[in-house]
Amino acid sequence: MSAARIDKVVTRGLVGAGRPGYPVDGVELENNTWIIGDDEQALIIDASHDAEAIVAAVGERDALGILLTHGHEDHVNAALTAAAQLDTHVYLHPADLFLWQQTHGDALPDFELADGATFLVAGVELAVAHTPGHTPGSVCFIAPALGTVFSGDTLFRGGPGATRWEYSSFDQIVESIRTRLFTLPGATVARPGHGDVTAVADEMPDLEAWLARGW
Repeated sequence: MSAARIDKVVTRGLVGAGRPGYPVDGVELENNTWIIGDDEQALIIDASHDAEAIVAAVGERDALGILLTHGHEDHVNAALTAAAQLDTHVYLHPADLFLWQQTHGDALPDFELADGATFLVAGVELAVAHTPGHTPGSVCFIAPALGTVFSGDTLFRGGPGATRWEYSSFDQIVESIRTRLFTLPGATVARPGHGDVTAVADEMPDLEAWLARGW
């Protein structure tokens, strides 16, 4: 078995077209899809916009699953197509099923994610950490052996994810970051759903500033 590695696939696409609160033509977003594995197998974190690009990045490897950090359209809109092409399963925290249904209707994910559940790929363990706030079912995936947390839209370089929706909570996302992510070693790299990576130690000093600004 070759050493585990992390690949990044950046995809772009329109979301929210025709939905109340969005411009009629939708909003274009750029997302990170992360693939963890070796030459034989892979786990996919989020499936955004472009199933073909994700499938191509996996290649001939055995896809062990598509793990979703939360249910927003831009993180799940390629999940069913990618899963079908890769002959694999989709995992989502049940608290975000209502968001998933806005994109996929009655077609359900295959399995539910639970806090503390673990996945093994290429000899590396990923642990599920429920981190509500951005959405009720937001999760992060912690891979201590890789010194990494896949932080979805919970933690970015510069602060927490957005909490502008009625189902979101700034206080809750801050508590999730404080208790689930800031307890990780400072050198842990946070790989978010959008934008550049950061490190736990780089974000911790700004916690009070986030609280002061309220977002």
